[in-house]
Amino acid sequence: MTTTFVLIPGAACDSWHWHLLAAELRARGRAVVSVDLPIEDDAAGLEEYADAVAAAVAGRGRLMLVAHSFAGFTAPLVCARVPVDLLVLLAAMVPLPGEAPKEWWAATKHPDAQVRRAGRAAQRAGDGTGADGAPEAAVPGSAADPFFQDLPPDLAAEAAIRWRRQSETPAARPWPMAAWPPVDTRFLLCRQDRLFPAPFLRTVAMERLGLVPDEMEGGHFPMLSRPVELADRLEGYSSTTAG
Repeated sequence: MTTTFVLIPGAACDSWHWHLLAAELRARGRAVVSVDLPIEDDAAGLEEYADAVAAAVAGRGRLMLVAHSFAGFTAPLVCARVPVDLLVLLAAMVPLPGEAPKEWWAATKHPDAQVRRAGRAAQRAGDGTGADGAPEAAVPGSAADPFFQDLPPDLAAEAAIRWRRQSETPAARPWPMAAWPPVDTRFLLCRQDRLFPAPFLRTVAMERLGLVPDEMEGGHFPMLSRPVELADRLEGYSSTTAG
């Protein structure tokens, strides 16, 4: 049975942010489902996000979930709804039972409040209004950009314009699972990630999952900066799981 690569976006993102990776996987003959979540709906929380993913993959077998960033809170809930062969956490947050996403930053001792503020500024600037008067962190692709600093300028600008409004609802609700699901899980971090620095994620993965993460070059969005290399990694995971 063919593996389906299920691409789950992080906060303020949608399927567009996966489009280069999705195209690369499809060019290799792979089945891909790139999910859009109801992130602008203030009535929707993590449970509704997981429902949306489960609905998108209904009837498919051999699922590999690829969860980016904030989707680390959503993907484990999907594993409780549909059979999943492999869960890949890509530069992702790892929750504990009862922990709300807004509490995660302090609980994990995220090392840099300035980076968090820069991230919020960059997302607010991604509305197509330009960067006049904005801090350097809000200029997509700039030296201080925590998201897209390793993208070509045109792609970085489009990626920022593609930000969607992210409801605060899922961040305020406790993660509802009692434990991490019994699903084969891999963690892949990016060594030049400014939002979630590599030393920080190595600690999070070990303390919360007991995993030594795999590592690749790139910033927080390797699906845009290094889609071929990321596709190679995911295909390697698929082959190992199938074996």
